Amino acid sequence: MRKPKVLAFDVFGTVVNWHGSITAEIKRIQLPVDPNAFASAWRKGYQPAMARVRSGELPWTKIDDLHRMILDQILNTFGISSLSEDEKYELNRIWHRLKPWSDTIEGLTLLKQQFTIVTLSNGNLGLLANMAKHASLPWDLILSAEVFRHYKPDPETYLGVANTFDLPPEDVMLVASHKDDLLAAHQCGLQTAFIERPFEFGPDHTRNDLHQETFTNYHAKNFIDLAQQLQQSSQ
Repeated sequence: MRKPKVLAFDVFGTVVNWHGSITAEIKRIQLPVDPNAFASAWRKGYQPAMARVRSGELPWTKIDDLHRMILDQILNTFGISSLSEDEKYELNRIWHRLKPWSDTIEGLTLLKQQFTIVTLSNGNLGLLANMAKHASLPWDLILSAEVFRHYKPDPETYLGVANTFDLPPEDVMLVASHKDDLLAAHQCGLQTAFIERPFEFGPDHTRNDLHQETFTNYHAKNFIDLAQQLQQSSQ
């Protein structure tokens, strides 16, 4: 197996802890809801919202705006009507301030010594840039569905990374904790690395899909483990 030249990272759940960050924010602002249920409901609206864009029901819409549409819906569902427009805006911006997993910074720094590291996220460019600034994420380049006008798992996103660097797909590796993302990348000819994030959905909801798959080239506990595996494979 040839060594990749570019590592493209899924972000939400793989690089940053969206659930823990959102529940912490809900507690901080003392919103009278179950923080875990609210965070899960917000994320659950993500795929249906993107499907509305894919179907043509909505024009191309950046994730910030989809997140706000979902937020308005779930505030209604949870019976919350006390937030001002400014408070809703700031709450929606929590997606710009998601906290990295404990291994993220060290692992990305190690991987950056060997490879070009970029984002490949459905998050929009402004969101990803603010997140990188807030969390000190050492990206070489921020790429987004916004660049390609396609959300993952559309092939245009994965192949877009290869085209950006003028590389064949097999010289790009997608690093993600979501198997549908990795399968789609594999089908486009990219190499793939699965990262275990057992508590992505909260400390009380351990994921049960952490087994190795035939469509992943690497299977790692975290980014540090992946860096070590890739270093060993190149020796």
